[in-house]
Amino acid sequence: MLLSIALVLIFGWLFGELFGNLRLPKLMGMIAAGIALNCLGLLDSLFLSVSGDLRKIALVIILLRAGISIKPAELKRIGRPAALMCFVPACFEMAGTVLLAPPLLGLSYTEAAVLGAVLGAVSPAVIVPKMIRFIEEGRGTDKLIPHLILAGASMDDVFVIVMFSVFAGLEQSGGVSAGAVINVPVSIISGAAAGALAGLLLAFLFKKIHIRDSAKVILLMGTALFLTAAEGLVGGFFGFSGTVAVMAAGIFFGQKAPVPAARVAQKLNKLWLCAEIMLFVLVGAAVDLNAAVSAGVGTLLLLAGALVFRAAGVLVCLIGTKMCTRERIFCVFAYIPKATVQAAIGGMPLAMGMACGQTVLSAAVIAILVTAPVGAFLIEFFGKRWLNAKADDECSIKTQ
Repeated sequence: MLLSIALVLIFGWLFGELFGNLRLPKLMGMIAAGIALNCLGLLDSLFLSVSGDLRKIALVIILLRAGISIKPAELKRIGRPAALMCFVPACFEMAGTVLLAPPLLGLSYTEAAVLGAVLGAVSPAVIVPKMIRFIEEGRGTDKLIPHLILAGASMDDVFVIVMFSVFAGLEQSGGVSAGAVINVPVSIISGAAAGALAGLLLAFLFKKIHIRDSAKVILLMGTALFLTAAEGLVGGFFGFSGTVAVMAAGIFFGQKAPVPAARVAQKLNKLWLCAEIMLFVLVGAAVDLNAAVSAGVGTLLLLAGALVFRAAGVLVCLIGTKMCTRERIFCVFAYIPKATVQAAIGGMPLAMGMACGQTVLSAAVIAILVTAPVGAFLIEFFGKRWLNAKADDECSIKTQ
């Protein structure tokens, strides 16, 4: 296992730097490194068996960073669009998949709904680090564009994962219970409440007791990992979202203890340098190239059509905002990347014995290979050009 970790870190960094020098997203190089290492059989099977947990640790780091960087007062200023971005684009994409998958892939409507839930999530692992950097650089912050995308992308995953469980239950049992539907808001509310409580307790502790910043990071990470694990522990009793809990913990900790939170955020940034490589190399290692090759043209057409529906959903959310046209288009680009959720649940329908399992897995693989690098490139390229650090004259004229 130690050799596998060494190979992941070394080759992940090397491929990332190589792609970066070629003016391509480093993320793309890290995913390519994971695919190559797995195809060559260089990764230990025991290491791959725990890759899901390692990816969750990396996600915890970026969710904490995102939570600390979000200010509730700013979200309140965003208002309606922030709430809509949490679920409307995903609903549009799932609806598009339900319409397009039956004629393109020969799936039933319930199977198409399962596929739509797998494809419907964006990747916070791709989006969050870039939005945090734009906030630090002051890009788009006059209209809170990175904050809007940060909040929406994080909650989007929670909504889609819960909907996946609902549609999977529908496909397997032939019906959806009222409990499964109620589970959606319950998961969000319970996760937010638990995370808020944890964040407030940590803020109180750090104010009353002098603790080194490194120790604060340890306690914060330990709490976040506990909240993530709690999703599995209490899942049999009531809905609970570990993702929402971690985000809420970061938000309330940052709100109530801004000075310690800023120092902790710097430490988390350093942890992310290693966690980023581990996360995306392991996402690449989870890709099944045979499934990707067998996907066919129909899957590519479906993915393109579903993204058009998602784009329409994003634009609907932004109706009435003061963004100019190119800022709205940037938000569409920011909601393209898919990676971590697809890698995590793409194979679940096949493991559940669903007839559509192989088709869903193939579509998930194609979504990762196409949208993660393309979306990362579009965010990076247009973010630097369309989200200026100072108010843009063209946008200002259009919104006055």
